[in-house]
Amino acid sequence: MQFRPCIDIHNGKVKQIVGGSLRDAGDQAFENFVSEQDGAFYAGFYKKDHIRGGHIILLNPETSEYYEETKKQALAALSAYPGGLQVGGGIRDDNAKEWIDQGASHVIVTSFVFRDGQLNYNNLDRMVRAVGKDHLVLDLSCRKKDGQYYIVTDRWQKFTDVVLTPEILDKLSAYCDEFLIHAVDVEGKASGIETDLVRMLGEWNGISVTYAGGVGNFDDLEKLKKYGRGKVNVTIGSALDLFGGKMSYEKVLEMCGEITSEC
Repeated sequence: MQFRPCIDIHNGKVKQIVGGSLRDAGDQAFENFVSEQDGAFYAGFYKKDHIRGGHIILLNPETSEYYEETKKQALAALSAYPGGLQVGGGIRDDNAKEWIDQGASHVIVTSFVFRDGQLNYNNLDRMVRAVGKDHLVLDLSCRKKDGQYYIVTDRWQKFTDVVLTPEILDKLSAYCDEFLIHAVDVEGKASGIETDLVRMLGEWNGISVTYAGGVGNFDDLEKLKKYGRGKVNVTIGSALDLFGGKMSYEKVLEMCGEITSEC
């Protein structure tokens, strides 16, 4: 298990939000934390500890009046830590290489691949051609409905008809280097992890998977390590002291194995 840091950017600010509250209309979200520091500060912070594989997420659509400021923050973070961070939010085949050229190690994609509620293999092939499998992360963030975890798109606002299962992970792992999976219903709430989801991810044997959502204390981190069988990487947002929470960043690194972040 590895600790994977995050830099979430909304309305031009580094924030932690409640994932399920995000709305494009009016650029609204329920905020847990708004940082006085910029994206470059956090990127430099992670760089000094040699922590790689964190993700920058642009939470405004390109139609937003805040998009350019949000993009500016993302580019500054990449410049501060070239090759150390991934970037997602509005990524398509026609702009993906731009982000790689600006220093992203990977691009993170959801909505372009899951179009109109369905998995679009044509668009997935286009993404692979644009940047290569080794630079592609598929975001399979999900919400529970009728007892199953459905992949959601468009900044977690729209359900697809695709259920997250080991079979889907098997199929999609042929196209990407990693998976990023937010448990959206608990994202930003620090209310406990989605145990059933983590257990499924831990039982699956495949490429690297990073889980985000609900980690609120060190007991949650221990549960994630247990049910994820030490294989599922973790992102901690609102609960981390860097973002106003109570979980010590240094202790998280310690639990995940010192500066190397290897558990």
